[in-house]
Amino acid sequence: MATADGFHPDFDETTPTLARNRVHHVKASEISSDTAQSDGMRRFAALSGLSVGAEKLWMGETHVSPATASANHHHGDSETAIYVRSGNPEFVFHDGAQEVRIATQPGDYIFVPPYLPHREENPDPTTPAEVVIARSTQEAIVVNLPALYPL
Repeated sequence: MATADGFHPDFDETTPTLARNRVHHVKASEISSDTAQSDGMRRFAALSGLSVGAEKLWMGETHVSPATASANHHHGDSETAIYVRSGNPEFVFHDGAQEVRIATQPGDYIFVPPYLPHREENPDPTTPAEVVIARSTQEAIVVNLPALYPL
């Protein structure tokens, strides 16, 4: 049913909308695993088009169990920024000549360009790795690949 208050003549109360004129609070207990996934890791969405009405970004976190590697994948046209919260994950990509491995520690940042195939690894046998992720698209784009190779 549409309101007739003069300020919102097209507002339909039956259509769920997320207010773009307020700050949204997503508690740690409210993050969602209902997002694109890759084998060997678990992604959780916090801020997205679906959860807060974001139009230009997605933000969440990823957990990689000890002694685990993710599937090879890329994130389409999305730029990805990563902050290492805990553990010592390694980020692996192919530079066209060979595999390149970047070892990280808590507090480090990683940037993954659009369409760059890569994988995350956690070589630690006992400690999980957790990272915070921000993407330049409002939903998580994940394209899983059979191998790690340059596009």
